Amino acid sequence: MSWSKRDQSILWHPYTQMKTADAPLTIIRAKGCTLFTETGQTLLDGISSWWVNLHGHSHPEITHRVSEQLANLEHVLFAGFTHPPAIELAERLLKTLPANQTHVFYSDNGSTSVEIALKMALQFWTNRGVHKKVRIVALEGGYHGDTFGAMSVSGRSAFAAPFEPYLFPVDRISAPLQGEEQRSIEALQKLLSTGTVAIFIFEPLVQGAGGMRFLSAEALSLQVALCRRHEVLTVADEVMTGFFRTGKFWASDSLTEKPDLFCIAKGLSGGVTPLAMTTCTDAIFEAFRSDDRSKALFHGHSFTANPVGCAAGLASLALLESTECQSRIQVLSGSQKAFSLQMREEFPLLQNPRALGTLFATEFPATESGYLDPLGPKLYRHFLEKGVLLRPLGNTVYLMPPYCVTAEEIERFYDAIRSAARHFGKKP
Repeated sequence: MSWSKRDQSILWHPYTQMKTADAPLTIIRAKGCTLFTETGQTLLDGISSWWVNLHGHSHPEITHRVSEQLANLEHVLFAGFTHPPAIELAERLLKTLPANQTHVFYSDNGSTSVEIALKMALQFWTNRGVHKKVRIVALEGGYHGDTFGAMSVSGRSAFAAPFEPYLFPVDRISAPLQGEEQRSIEALQKLLSTGTVAIFIFEPLVQGAGGMRFLSAEALSLQVALCRRHEVLTVADEVMTGFFRTGKFWASDSLTEKPDLFCIAKGLSGGVTPLAMTTCTDAIFEAFRSDDRSKALFHGHSFTANPVGCAAGLASLALLESTECQSRIQVLSGSQKAFSLQMREEFPLLQNPRALGTLFATEFPATESGYLDPLGPKLYRHFLEKGVLLRPLGNTVYLMPPYCVTAEEIERFYDAIRSAARHFGKKP
């Protein structure tokens, strides 16, 4: 029996309607941008395996560092203990972040990094004896994860609909999209004037799972400044946007005002192991330092700061900061921008072909808005037939490949998207 059939008899896959979904493809190995299936098919990974893989699969330098770490220390609890890879990775990451970021709390994925940020920010006010700041403000169309706190601060969509009665209340304002900046700023200002807001959370520059929607850096900067003026903590969810995805190390590098907390995951380990961080300012950290043990942050994970993940993160960082990788990022960013302009000219029925850093996205003519647009699965199958892995968000097609992608490989992605545009880029 094939691996795929054995899978179908026992496994339950994410974001998948198991009754109607196609049989899963079994990947037996991967190298660079290429995935190899059990049937001998090859696929080019155009979404970095859900946005985590920075340098390509099975990178020898990361593999070597991970192997060394496994032979030395595979894991130790992080309550009351520490180890060099966790310390070194935190030190190196903090150097890349804004100067106001001074402390690191490790976890294992993007959702939990958001949960921790929310808990830090809410308990910050409680520990300081400020009890009127209880409201959370988030942006419409945002996505912050699938745990309950992360779902609560995300925009309402098919992802969270079954759990709506159980989510805590959040004030949502329109996102500062092009043309919507002033409305978003005024909505935030009105809420801040109540004096009851504790937190403002947002994805800097790009709302990822919400449809790769690009936000105004100028408007976000002003909103962070307004929050600071009203003593409201700001949380930047950089889970998807970090590690040069938007052209700079952090999307928040494009903001003139810097957030108080950062949520970091996905590319943190180079896509090798689950690993996440929540970083914060001195002021937040100091609010938890007390002779009163009840004021500690009571949060943790069995695999907090796993040494193997931290070793992978160190290897990934070294690659990321290399001249070769930085050159590849620049070339890819230029290619994506040029392609977006070409698509605007060639396929006028496509909606808003756009690029930011290493990311390209566009909308195909839709029959239904949102993630459940039936066009999504059709596009997905079309791309697989062309030998590329692109997983649309409803009618939004995006391309976010690993930085090792070659000129020939990027053209194969572009050819597949052009083919889909010719086939599906018509009025529904």
